[in-house]
Amino acid sequence: MYIKQLYTSCLAQAAYYLESDGEAAIIDPLRDPAPYLELAKSRGAAIRFVFETHFHADFVSGHRDLAKASGATIIFGPMAEPDYTAHVAKDRERIRLGNIEIEVLHTPGHTIESTCFLVYNSEGKPDSLFSGDTLFAGDVGRPDLMSGNLSAEVLAGKLYDSLEQKIKTLPDSVFVYPGHGAGSACGKHMDKERITSIGQQRQSNYAMQSMSKEKFVQLVTEGQTPPPQYFFTDALLNKSGTEDFESVLAHGMNELSPSEFDNMHRAGAVIIDTRSAKHFGAGHIPGSINIGIDGDFAVWAGTLYPFSTEFLLVTDHGREKECVTRLARIGYDSIVGVLKGGITEWMSAGKPVEQILSISPRDAEQLLTSGEYVLLDVRRPAEIAACALHNALSLPLALFPTELRKLDPAKKYVVCCAGGYRSMIACSLMRSMDIRHVVNLDGGANRLAKEQPGLMEAAL
Repeated sequence: MYIKQLYTSCLAQAAYYLESDGEAAIIDPLRDPAPYLELAKSRGAAIRFVFETHFHADFVSGHRDLAKASGATIIFGPMAEPDYTAHVAKDRERIRLGNIEIEVLHTPGHTIESTCFLVYNSEGKPDSLFSGDTLFAGDVGRPDLMSGNLSAEVLAGKLYDSLEQKIKTLPDSVFVYPGHGAGSACGKHMDKERITSIGQQRQSNYAMQSMSKEKFVQLVTEGQTPPPQYFFTDALLNKSGTEDFESVLAHGMNELSPSEFDNMHRAGAVIIDTRSAKHFGAGHIPGSINIGIDGDFAVWAGTLYPFSTEFLLVTDHGREKECVTRLARIGYDSIVGVLKGGITEWMSAGKPVEQILSISPRDAEQLLTSGEYVLLDVRRPAEIAACALHNALSLPLALFPTELRKLDPAKKYVVCCAGGYRSMIACSLMRSMDIRHVVNLDGGANRLAKEQPGLMEAAL
């Protein structure tokens, strides 16, 4: 038996390749089928099954494209009702793969159809659990992502039963391969470990401890931050199906001249500049929004813009496909084109550019001490609680779509996050809303704490 985790850091998502005796199964694949097809080919194996632990909310699955390309059967657990051909397995049903068996464990809670897949090795002993969003390292899946007539409290109660009846009964030695790692919005207390065991979780996971159902429901439902707006739509897309990935790539990578690009922007398409904050600040198209590809690119695009948004992309040379792919992974397929030749071609065509200044902590202190500028902190509340900025105005970046208009455009702002990535996103959004006087704090609160600690409140 061979297991390989294929982890995508920007989504904190784990897909899995499982192989036995020349037959392979893929668990929870991302939208691009190529990595899984290539891995199977390199190992001389045939992909027989694509297992889906649930209708994912945080990304668009590649199960349909992968099944079409490989001839594999898509398998869901009980109570899944996909709008396409798939095998909806019964609880405790076993599926043969090479010389191992995979048992379907229906574990409702994160969603009503959530299912874990328990692997029995060639000796018939339980070996590995692909737990999806039911059980993470240090946490369990949040129960508030399912639209419909079931409340978070009802689903949390079902999750309690799933853990008690299905998960806690497994031997300590069973490896656990969760669907996400730390940083995912599908949970709130995930540990950094990406692979764990039942025994380890029995010791360290708060949700695996002995407690009443009432206490469990309280612990699991409290303190959940609002999910990105695209989560509920992605779940529906995974149930109903989406446009095939190659078609999305084809129209998304449509190269546009500076004039064509400009015309589409004037017609209402949003320009996302995927370059680094440094390069964006040095020169960018007026009105464009900086969401750097070397960060949580797709998550922030999906947090800040609705599905109906048409995007134009400015990228570094050679990274066009990567940008389109990462947006497609969360179902953002309305990409109308990329700027041919990038910002260099734009400038060569005599088109206008703007700059956003990034300043050092020392310069920031001078501006703030003068009283001319306001310090705007765009970090999450939990980050601020751990280490606040002195006299800062707080507006988390995730709230910009609804709260940005409340900022006074006549004021001047020094914008700060933890390291400078989110603050440049914020600066570009503020500029696009005619809040003109913005500067970015280079290095963010992390650098500020080292170089100008006088601007920091006490760490809690």
